[in-house]
Amino acid sequence: MKNKSLISINDYTKEDYIKILNLAEEFEKNPTQDILKGKVIATLFFEPSTRTRLSFESAINRLGGRVIGFTDATSSSVSKGETLNDTIKTVANYCDLIVMRHPLEGSAKYASEVSSVPVINAGDGANQHPTQTLLDLYSIRKTQKTLDNLNLFLVGDLKYGRTVHSLLMAMSHFNTTFNFISPVELKMPNEYKIYLDNLGLKYYEHTDFTDIISRADVVYMTRVQRERFSDPMEYEKTKNTYILNNSMLVNTKPNMKILHPLPRVNEINVNVDENEKAYYFTQALNGVYTRQAILASILGLK
Repeated sequence: MKNKSLISINDYTKEDYIKILNLAEEFEKNPTQDILKGKVIATLFFEPSTRTRLSFESAINRLGGRVIGFTDATSSSVSKGETLNDTIKTVANYCDLIVMRHPLEGSAKYASEVSSVPVINAGDGANQHPTQTLLDLYSIRKTQKTLDNLNLFLVGDLKYGRTVHSLLMAMSHFNTTFNFISPVELKMPNEYKIYLDNLGLKYYEHTDFTDIISRADVVYMTRVQRERFSDPMEYEKTKNTYILNNSMLVNTKPNMKILHPLPRVNEINVNVDENEKAYYFTQALNGVYTRQAILASILGLK
């Protein structure tokens, strides 16, 4: 993993996942170290972010590194017409590693091809979000004590949701049973279903999950993403299709946990927040330890 960019979750093997998760466990026990002292990390966010950007910056700061970059493309030379090629080649001169979020699919791969330093994909359009997936795996293993043979419910925007696409690819290594719950307009793209078919893994598609939630080990909620819709009417029609509330959790498994990559809008009622099965805020915290593990691995420090 040393000096290797992380663009897709498929850049890592199952064994690599386990190494990162084990290293994240170590960082959770001791998150403040000086192993990044003297290192400069550039965070280039061409698209808004709260948790991903701040957890990366927290991870870097807690390990003694320095952060440069921008949080809005309008504050960079992109607003003057600079190409992604020129931005990446320039910024690579100033840092040891680039963390990048961009609205266009494939942008992170392109950046890695022109950069002289490793690139971490912090989300490229509706494509991939591999560091979110690794923190999701960490959260699942921590709460379920295993990653194997789980019943995973993916709920909401399965068409444009990069987090569910990456999570599906990763969890396919662990004999997962998948349940896809979405409006017809936002169902899981065929390419991912074909991928599971080729692996012989079970998946089921539903338009409602009220009567089947009792089967779930993990319910992974997602918001309907307004920014991915070209038609505002389509967004309005689907945005409140699924709202998880406390009463729906009464007969669920004792081990069941609710995850969400956040931000949420209306899809999880605030009355769920105090339920012991709500895990999404701790999940966000796990992002610091997991991203510390990723940074340390790519920079060859652990």
